[in-house]
Amino acid sequence: MKPAPFSYVRPTRLDDVVGELEEAESAGSGKVIAGGQSLLPVLAMRLGRPRTLVDITRVPELAGLREEGGSIRIGAAVRQRQVEREAAQRIPLVGHALPWIGHREIRSRGTVCGSLAHADPSAELPAVALCLGAVLTVTGSRGSREVPAADFFTGAMSTVLGGTELVTAVRFPAPRAGEGFGFGEMARRHGDFALAGAAARVRLDGGGVVEAQLVGFGVADRARSQDFTGPLAEAVSRHGQDEKALTAVMTEAVSEMAEDVVTAGDAHASQDYRRRLIRVLGTRALVRACADSRRRAKR
Repeated sequence: MKPAPFSYVRPTRLDDVVGELEEAESAGSGKVIAGGQSLLPVLAMRLGRPRTLVDITRVPELAGLREEGGSIRIGAAVRQRQVEREAAQRIPLVGHALPWIGHREIRSRGTVCGSLAHADPSAELPAVALCLGAVLTVTGSRGSREVPAADFFTGAMSTVLGGTELVTAVRFPAPRAGEGFGFGEMARRHGDFALAGAAARVRLDGGGVVEAQLVGFGVADRARSQDFTGPLAEAVSRHGQDEKALTAVMTEAVSEMAEDVVTAGDAHASQDYRRRLIRVLGTRALVRACADSRRRAKR
């Protein structure tokens, strides 16, 4: 199919972007476009019919990628491939997740902020943002506001963004001392959206676990986060870094999270299969993050 008719504008100032969105909203609706890797298929299937597309790729202030106060700030027009090349080492969990997103050609066009704003429950970056405690900058006619990732996603492809607002940047915190990460997903073939996936963040201090966060995605209307500090700390205190023993203990702990899988079965995977995936992938992610944390603590 072809998209329904729409107007196309390409401002060079952020104020003009907001103005165009306000004008489009008053006449129907407007959509921001940067890479278009999520939006264009929606338009082609006529699942969305915006009156105006507002291209933000010529706004200089949205193209920045820089360190800022202990975080990495990624502007709304920054391509995923640029982050993969320039910042993957500085935000390791993002570096782990990016190769799973589509293919290199898609990442060469798609943007980090665009994926977050699209809020697909099977997408990698919303889960990573939630796991790391990223903060999104949202801008509209009333100015800018900071929204933690935990508050940004409200449902499947649904966020707190108003009709005349856009995500202008996201800040991912740089790793702290003793912090390690794990990531994994299962898809029908590489580049597809995940049937289920898991992202983990673990922090060790003095050899003990002081923080352990696990996020599952592809299992509900949005990524789900759960704290595993207690179970992992107890497992490490008993078994040290014995990977086999940790895996056995954490499989039991993660089983509780698997019961929160509410995505119904479909042609690709049953609900029970997704629950098994979360148990396996979640356990692996936590054990890998724990080992990664120990390695980083020795540097």
